[in-house]
Order: sequence, then structure tokens, then C-alpha cells
Amino acid sequence: MQENTLPRAVALAPSPIWWRRWELPTWGVASAIYACWFALIWFHAHIPWPLQMAGGAYVLAWHFSLQHEAIHGWRSIPRWLRTALVWPPIGGWLPFELYKRSHTAHHRNTVLTYPGEDTESVYHRQADWSRYSRPWQAVLLFNQTLLGRLTIGPILRLRKLAMIETGKLRAGDFRDVPVWIGFFAGLAVVLWFVAGVAGMPVWHYYLVFVLPGLSLGLLRAFIEHRWGPTPGERTASVESNWFFGLLFLWNNLHIVHHLYPQMAWFEIPGFWRRNRAKLLAHNGHYVFRGYFEIARRWLLKPVFVPAHPAR
Repeated sequence: MQENTLPRAVALAPSPIWWRRWELPTWGVASAIYACWFALIWFHAHIPWPLQMAGGAYVLAWHFSLQHEAIHGWRSIPRWLRTALVWPPIGGWLPFELYKRSHTAHHRNTVLTYPGEDTESVYHRQADWSRYSRPWQAVLLFNQTLLGRLTIGPILRLRKLAMIETGKLRAGDFRDVPVWIGFFAGLAVVLWFVAGVAGMPVWHYYLVFVLPGLSLGLLRAFIEHRWGPTPGERTASVESNWFFGLLFLWNNLHIVHHLYPQMAWFEIPGFWRRNRAKLLAHNGHYVFRGYFEIARRWLLKPVFVPAHPAR
């Protein structure tokens, strides 16, 4: 049992309401994502590109949130089925299998934020940071501003993925090759529909849909973890509105997710409201009223220097 939190069995008790028990909201989200994606691609010639970008970014970031839900929840259906439902690589850059492996490792709460141990940490070891050139430190500091995270953040994320995967190949580790073959085969089908059937150029899809979608997804991750003396104090909650709540499937209330990762996304807001005081006591009141507050404070100011205080 976590101090200042509810026992896991109580928090995750099955709902007596049938549509919650069968997770119908998740089925609704999955249907909406694929229907909206299809419509945006099929009718793209009739949609101004700024609206394409807004809609495409939302849908692809939403799909990433659905993949996250399939890693932890959606337990009312078999694992193979929920994997199949979220596997299509419409996001265009990351195989679901690699995301699942990396994100599962991230959920070791005792090593949250530790570079080299937390797979999603943006921190660097102090010794590494001191060896970086001034220009590279400036790039990483800009990435710690919200503007930087939304603009160069996708490029740095893709760079990190490329370095990790090419490093494996250079070390003679070919275990992920079948994953990438499957990913590129699926991506070929996606891009065949995008370009060959709907007539949207591939470059347009990546520039107007994929990169903005990755950027919007990084908005949630911008603030959710920082160094703290206890694991609970390293995870934030952002009390946002339905626009962002639905986009992130309420993973913005991130302390709830890290304590109870199997909790269905649509149960999180009510659980947060009922247990807010206990949860804030647990995470050291690491909470924000919304993303506009975060933008106001850190749009151009680094949220923290990414040299880890304890490593």
C-alpha cells in the first residue's frame, strides 16, 4: 500500500456498471480515432491545411494515448485483440512493440527520472552534462522550454530513437529487426492508402499530420516528471479541461496513472476528485491548473536544467 493513497484492490475494484466493466468508452474512442483519421485523409483536398494540421495532430496524439491505454488497461478483451486494435502505425514513426517495452520499463517508480534507468527521462548524468559543448547544452535547455519541446522536441525524440536503434545494430543486437520489418510493412499499407488511394503526398502527411501529432503528444510529457526526494514527488497532475483530458485519456492526471496504471482512463477523473487531498499529499502537491498555466510559466523559460541532481 502506498502511503497517503488507497489500497490497490480498492482503487481497482470492478465497476458494477456494465458499460464501465466492458470499457465501452474505450471502444468509442478507438472508433472515433480511426473514423476521424479516415475522414481527414479521404477529404483532405476539401479541408484547409491549417484545419488538417489541427485535426491530424489531435487524432495522431489521441491514437498514441489509445496505444498507452492498451499497454496498461482495456483488460476486458484479450491482449492479442487490444494489440491488434492499436497496432496500425498511423503515427508513422514508432513501432507499438518498442513503445510498449520502453514504457513498461518506465513504470518502475523507484527509478523515475534517473538517466539510463528511466527510459523516458529527459535528464542527463551530471558527468555527461559537464562534457557537452555549450551549443548542445543550449539546445537541450531550449528543449526544456515549452516552445522548444513543441518545436525541436519531435526532432530530438526521433534522433534519440535513431541513436538507440542503430546502436543496437552496431552492437550486433538484431532482436528488433522483425519488429521494424513488421512496422514498415504496416506503414507501407498506411502510406499506400494515404498517397495511392486518397492522393495525399507522403511528405504532406508527415509535415501536416505526423510531426504536429508528435509535438502535441510531447505537451503532456513536458511537465509530468521531475526529480524529487521520493518517487511519489516525481510525478505531476495537470487539472485540465475535457479537450486535453480526452486527448490524453486523462493521463494528464499522471500521479493517478503511476499509482494505479491498470485503472481505466474514464475512471481517473472521478477517482482524482474523490481522492485529491490524499494524492496531493503523496506527490508533494506537484499539481497545475492546466496547460495554459504551464505555458505562461515556461513557454520561454526552462522548466528545469536537465542535469540530474542525484546522478
